[in-house]
Amino acid sequence: MKKDKLYFLTFLSIAVIFLFLAVIASHYFIKVSANQLIEVQVESSKREANEVSKLIEFQLSSGIAKEDVISSFQTIIENSNTDSWFISVFNWGGKEISHPDKTKVGQQVNSNEALVSSLKEKNTSDDLFDLLLHKNNQSVSEIIHISPIKNSDLIVAANVNIKSISAQMNTLKTSFYLIFLIMGILVILLSFLAVRVIGSSYEKQLELKNTTLTSEVVNLSKLNTALVSYKEKVAEIPEITTTEEIAENEKKRILTYIRNELVPISIEEIAYIYTENTITYVVCFDGKKSTTNMSLDDLFTNLNAALFFRANRQFIISINAIDKIIKYGKSQLKILLQSKTSEEIIISKNKAAEFKQWLNM
Repeated sequence: MKKDKLYFLTFLSIAVIFLFLAVIASHYFIKVSANQLIEVQVESSKREANEVSKLIEFQLSSGIAKEDVISSFQTIIENSNTDSWFISVFNWGGKEISHPDKTKVGQQVNSNEALVSSLKEKNTSDDLFDLLLHKNNQSVSEIIHISPIKNSDLIVAANVNIKSISAQMNTLKTSFYLIFLIMGILVILLSFLAVRVIGSSYEKQLELKNTTLTSEVVNLSKLNTALVSYKEKVAEIPEITTTEEIAENEKKRILTYIRNELVPISIEEIAYIYTENTITYVVCFDGKKSTTNMSLDDLFTNLNAALFFRANRQFIISINAIDKIIKYGKSQLKILLQSKTSEEIIISKNKAAEFKQWLNM
């Protein structure tokens, strides 16, 4: 149940994060794409308006009557496509002189002067983009560029059809939203599946480790149980063993040195024996430490094998000194002693099997 909740929260987190990023990214990409589209068409309309202005200027300078030039130009642009961008001519009084829609001729020009000024000064399409995006006014078209004709009162204007361009932008936005929606569904589903696959793999590894750990804990529990049992057996040895049954080479005490003083130590008082820098030390349960001239090999041959174990090249330990047995590394064991020195002794992989057999004697 907890896993399902975790997967659901993961799915929800991915969805929320993607939605947040998608809202920001879609707005940015829509604005960039729309501005690029608008800028291309604005530049094209400006160029067309400038060329028409030069053409009319040339005709007027050639002596052609103004009325004839206007009539000829009206005939050319009349009924032309006004769905997006188109050219018109108005005079300084603000009245339309030529327009693709003949019914507009003679009417007053109604356009946003601030927009024309902004496009001319900033040379960017941001204001036009905002106008197309919000459409606060009811104008069908807007003038985006004017090119006055020299030596006349005529002005050539490049116009944009607000409704048509807005419709194109809405189509662009719909396309972007659809793309982000499909991307979002795919990203969220694939991310969720990836989390499930990775999570399942990780769970299997954890289960395997837990199984192995449980097995190791059981084995260590058995080992410590065997240690207690072995100690009980050892405790009974003095009661059932006669002095004749004790091996001749087994010593009851060891002669040691503390500085210049000779100190005999009973075997039963020894917790462990170790060697360091070629010196052999004997440590008792009370923490007292002394030295001996004998090597570990010589000492071990004179000790009761039921009571003492050669843990490694450096240590001999007493069964009564062992407090706990802990797994160490992959196949090694760590022995914690009861002596006041709190020594920790590592038994190697090869010695571990021998140690287990010794406890099961």
